Amino acid sequence: MQGFPPPPEKRPTLENWDLPPFNRWSFQNVRSLIPTVDVFRGYGAPSPMPEAPRDLSEVTFTREDGSSVSLARFLDDSYCDAFLVMHRGAIVYETYLNGMQRETLHLSQSVAKSVVGLLAGILAENGTLDLHVPLVEMVPELGRCGYADATLDQVLDMRSGVRFSEDYNLPGSDMTRIDVASGWRPAAAHEVRPTIREVILSLPKVRPHGEAFEYRSIETDVAAWVLERTAGKSLASLVSRHLWQAIGAERDAYFTVDEAGTALADGGFNATLRDYARLGRLLLDGGCADGRQVVPAAWIEGMRQGDHSVFAHPYTAVLPQGAYRRFWWIRDTARGDICARGVFGQLIYADPRSDFLAVKLSTWPDYVIPSLTRDTFRALDTIRDALIE
Repeated sequence: MQGFPPPPEKRPTLENWDLPPFNRWSFQNVRSLIPTVDVFRGYGAPSPMPEAPRDLSEVTFTREDGSSVSLARFLDDSYCDAFLVMHRGAIVYETYLNGMQRETLHLSQSVAKSVVGLLAGILAENGTLDLHVPLVEMVPELGRCGYADATLDQVLDMRSGVRFSEDYNLPGSDMTRIDVASGWRPAAAHEVRPTIREVILSLPKVRPHGEAFEYRSIETDVAAWVLERTAGKSLASLVSRHLWQAIGAERDAYFTVDEAGTALADGGFNATLRDYARLGRLLLDGGCADGRQVVPAAWIEGMRQGDHSVFAHPYTAVLPQGAYRRFWWIRDTARGDICARGVFGQLIYADPRSDFLAVKLSTWPDYVIPSLTRDTFRALDTIRDALIE
């Protein structure tokens, strides 16, 4: 994207904007390509972010392939756009790459799911939601699809029995249908673009609800529909009121929206590095921000306790001791460290045991690169150990 305007062959399009090399620009400029809705931060001052700087750039760890690498080199090698580490309540390291700045809003992909998971905990606590009734009782339209007799508790853990093929950029897959519906991909010639909710209503039940975990992005869009219907407000306004203003966000965030104005709950959330860190800090502080209980402490604790027995391949290739709970990944069920993860290398990692938080925003050249995920955790373990020595 050099020049004014850049030459046509260098400009992102709906066919290629999230693929290399275009994603290196577009993940920081999503609203230049796709319709969005603001998540208002409110009028108050941002919550303080204490700093206790340490130069971690030369911290060295061993990658999966056996090679030794410094943090600075690894961040560059792993297509990092921004990286932040907090320990004991203070930012100890913060860096921006690939032209990103502190004020830049970056696409988080499936970290958006974890935002919705936190919101669900707030609404469940105040009595707006019932986690255990059939979804059709809250959203009657869901009686037309496989989600009718699922519960919100099952959906939050991605343990419904509904079919959804999570195949990225594969023509005809359910995931690609959602990309088209949300405006992230062009519709095929002579085809009418569906809405996100029309795709939901086309999905059948193929097995009993409540069985093994299977990662399916659409579950978050179903949950968001339930949250909006029961609260009587849009997802963006609910996140603004209950989360974004409550954590003292520094900037408005935004969701991408489809042609019906429905936010893409499963991956369309954009925010700054520090505001992602403010979200992550909730996990270290038992759901509190600035002395106020934002997310119920019991909900945060529940997010750290998942059922490893229903967590199998391919998920164990990255998280061999992991689980999935309330739209958050548990890295190690014994330790209770948790993370929000998005394709192309987005990560919020929180380890309450050591009061350690890290946020990494990236633009990988592919949707999923398991070796990079594992190496990122190796880097974080080394940093965490160095800080607590």
